[in-house]
Amino acid sequence: MTELGVKWACEYCTYENWPSAIKCTMCRAQRPSGTIITEEPFKSGSMLDSPHGDSGGSSLLICPDSSARPRVRQAQTAESGAKWSCHMCTYLNWPRAVRCTQCLCQRQRSCSPTETPQTSSSGLRYVPPVDPCEEYNDRNRLNTRAQRWICAACTYENWPKTPRCVVCDHPRPNDAIQLTEPDEPSPVINEQDRVRMPRAGGVCGPVGLRRSPPTSKRDSEVQIQDIQCIELAAGAHGSKEELEMDFKKLKQIKNRMRKSDWLFLNACAGVVEGDLAAVEAYKSSGGDIARQLTADEVRLLNRPSAFDEGFTLVHLAIRFQRQDMLAILLTEVSQQAVKCIPAMVCPELTEQIRREIAASLHQRKGDFACYFLTDLVTFTLPADIEDLPPAVQEKLFDEVLDRDVQKELEEESAVINWSLELGTRLDSRLYALWNRTAGDCLLDSVLQATWGIYDKDSVLRKTLHDSLHDCSHWFYTRWKEWESWYSQSFGLHFSLREEQWQEDWAFILSLASQPGASLEQTHIFVLAHILRRPIIVYGVKYYKSFRGETLGYTRFQGVYLPLLWEQSFCWKSPIALGYTRGHFSALVAMETDGYDNRGAGANLNTDDDVTVTFLPLVDSERKLLHIHFLSAQEMGNEEQQEKLLREWLDCCVTDGGMLAAMQKSCRRRNHPLVTQMVEKWLDGYRQIRPCPTLSDGEEEEDEEDDSDEQKRSL
Repeated sequence: MTELGVKWACEYCTYENWPSAIKCTMCRAQRPSGTIITEEPFKSGSMLDSPHGDSGGSSLLICPDSSARPRVRQAQTAESGAKWSCHMCTYLNWPRAVRCTQCLCQRQRSCSPTETPQTSSSGLRYVPPVDPCEEYNDRNRLNTRAQRWICAACTYENWPKTPRCVVCDHPRPNDAIQLTEPDEPSPVINEQDRVRMPRAGGVCGPVGLRRSPPTSKRDSEVQIQDIQCIELAAGAHGSKEELEMDFKKLKQIKNRMRKSDWLFLNACAGVVEGDLAAVEAYKSSGGDIARQLTADEVRLLNRPSAFDEGFTLVHLAIRFQRQDMLAILLTEVSQQAVKCIPAMVCPELTEQIRREIAASLHQRKGDFACYFLTDLVTFTLPADIEDLPPAVQEKLFDEVLDRDVQKELEEESAVINWSLELGTRLDSRLYALWNRTAGDCLLDSVLQATWGIYDKDSVLRKTLHDSLHDCSHWFYTRWKEWESWYSQSFGLHFSLREEQWQEDWAFILSLASQPGASLEQTHIFVLAHILRRPIIVYGVKYYKSFRGETLGYTRFQGVYLPLLWEQSFCWKSPIALGYTRGHFSALVAMETDGYDNRGAGANLNTDDDVTVTFLPLVDSERKLLHIHFLSAQEMGNEEQQEKLLREWLDCCVTDGGMLAAMQKSCRRRNHPLVTQMVEKWLDGYRQIRPCPTLSDGEEEEDEEDDSDEQKRSL
């Protein structure tokens, strides 16, 4: 017995494999588990000795398991003599096979079998026996292929049961299924080898290109990037040559781009898509806000309706009406110093303060079930800052203050520190603390002015939403009456239906429940009730474009009183906030040593541990600040409003005749956690020892001392 006599035949491609092979060598099909091979003795020692063998020499019976269809193979002599060779892969196929079993290539009409057909003694041409299994498989393949339908968008052949194209998701036509011609060659392309290429008009479809899989992860990433470049270039061109030229051009543009260029393109796309993080990432990296889009960058972004050559981030923010992004972009980055506020230095104490705030929040029982804080805390900068060296003080102010906001409120708009009497003689200068540029800047500034921390866990926002929801009727009545009076005072004679008022109020309620959403005047009015103390907002009066053009009124500046509480239930010490182009900042004062004879006409009765800051209740033109959300009975002339301010705040009149509110804070009565946090933050600056620099006079004195010592030694 030779080794050839124990080979097993594959039931799919009929290839004879060695007995030790687990899979078919040709088609990689699994060897049937139940195959039994029986053999009869060969007349010759080896079938390799004769190419045709003997017709009666041997016959192999292949018996698959019971689940497979039984197949009976003919004699080896008849098989090899009648098979035809494929002109593509040279595989030997059965004579009745229309296509090649291995590569499905169509059989050529002029194709002759590998061996000359045998002829019988009667002169008739020998017809080889037909394998019923191969005839059944060929007919099944043709029927299955004919039932597929061709997508009208990408020409992909889909299975008959698929309602949509698996490549481009185009729906199947409602008419009859498009049949494929049986004689049309269709080489098999695996799904992994298909490359999705863009077509004209933005429709992506498969292209009959067979590509080998990438050999490494880097090759895979390069291939993905190349495909993305081709997709970008396919928006306006459809031919293959133009696609290849665009692909090469875009690849050259990509190779020239640096990290800063990618940050700029991501920021441009972020403005269009509303991604604030991409804009902040570009700005924090030191990117130029005035940078313009080039022609190559516009071509790479591939959105002509959104991006134009010469556009900046400001132009895109104006085009897509991104007010929050516009406020961030127009705030110039004048200081490159890393911000360091007390809440960042000691996170453990900050978390304890947040838990303390959450524990001090309670809800009032009764009809007006509003939440309120039980503790009165006011944040001030410590007086020990003045004991630091000038260079260290400058570093401290750079890291804790917002220089841009301070400059805009002081110099450009003259909103704060415009009175020399308050700022110099009464030591009531206000400092704008640095604040995050997220949508929670109002809530953060309120907590900074009181506790010195941010609303990181959205505790104050949740309290704001719950108070608005539980006391909706009370706040809605005030809001509706105030908006009606405000519109009439500006000559806007219009009236809204109740449904429209309800829709606007529902929008205000929804803003309070969304983290990062911008808040309005109504929310400041509710926050005054939660704090149980007045809130004074010093802000710019007009919205301005990046060109300096006035766009409208801001309506934020003024005084917000907790009018829905009883006066005995509230504190009269206010807090101050600053508003500049869509951004709120906390305005705080600095502690001083004592207040002897401060403020004409005001009996303070304070000790040395109490800090009193005088907040003006008039603007730089000596006009009284507006009081928001007054009812019809509370509205009146300026004298009536001044009387209302004196009832809700500790007011005094200075020597210059200015009406001011007193903000009192006691160092000993302040919260111990806040005091500990500020001391730990200040210790970091106390340890900084700048290099001493001698003045010219000191250098001359040192030289004279040295000359005297030299004379004595001589």
